[in-house]
Amino acid sequence: MQTSATSSSDALRQVRQQIAKLVVGQAALIDRLLLALLCNGHVLLEGVPGVAKTLTINSLAKAIDASFSRIQFTPDLLPGDLTGTLVYDPREHVFTAEKGPIFANLLLADEINRAPAKVQSALLEAMQEKQVTLGKETFPLPKPFLVLATQNPIEQEGTYMLPEAQVDRFMFKLKVDYPSMQDELVVMQRMARTEALPEIEAVLQIDQLMQLRKELEAVFIDEKVERYIIRIVDATRHPGNYQLELDRYLRFGASPRASIYLSLAARGHALMQGRDYTTPQDVKDVAHDILRHRMAISYRAEAEAITSDDLLDKILSAVPVSESGLNEAC
Repeated sequence: MQTSATSSSDALRQVRQQIAKLVVGQAALIDRLLLALLCNGHVLLEGVPGVAKTLTINSLAKAIDASFSRIQFTPDLLPGDLTGTLVYDPREHVFTAEKGPIFANLLLADEINRAPAKVQSALLEAMQEKQVTLGKETFPLPKPFLVLATQNPIEQEGTYMLPEAQVDRFMFKLKVDYPSMQDELVVMQRMARTEALPEIEAVLQIDQLMQLRKELEAVFIDEKVERYIIRIVDATRHPGNYQLELDRYLRFGASPRASIYLSLAARGHALMQGRDYTTPQDVKDVAHDILRHRMAISYRAEAEAITSDDLLDKILSAVPVSESGLNEAC
């Protein structure tokens, strides 16, 4: 008998198959974007140009029949270019709201770190409150609403460092790497042509996505797994309590949002695997993408070429799954 978790997994598999018509070798990226959709969380993508970030997001929007907007962030961008503005009608002597490109289900904020602080502030309200204020009127954003922001790790001249408060609001930070040689061969053979590319069909509707989110709420997570999540997050703040000598590499650890997102993403990961219960392995599988941007590493770590992912590897290997294991370690 097919369970609701299994049917949900099948529905998401169809979305993967549609995206695979165009995108090659980015299975992990596609899975995380689908997980973000399930969990209603924003995504920060970091990768060099040309690794199919924009193509993947656009293909995802088509596969779920969602509206899509892309904004190229530049230093001269204004908040109104993002949110919209009030337009005066001289005949009626009234102002009317002209909504901006942010009013879409999926918003691709390309090179987000190139926009100034006022634009970041406008985007922050939209990400957190799911609404936009134009003049004295507030407009709700469509459901679902996800910000999928990209930043280039190799060109930092003329960029603005993202505020910690904004970075923390991204559920995932994903690192998009180069494809393998075999995958790149397929990409070249598929894309190096002038004829039309394959069309992506809408195989999942918005109302079906909302139903999947309801099924996510029903995925069981045991309190022992929840306590495991809390220990992982606590280890980013107080590594010495877990026999880890990492204090000199950390300026501060993950915020309480990390615990919330780990629980949500672990349940979503279980649902995508066709299960209606969560395991500690689900937590481990999503931990890097949720925690890497919530741990501020020190200058000493940077000097020794130690990344937050390196520290997370040590934390996940040291933090015991059960509380009895913690007592034995102490």
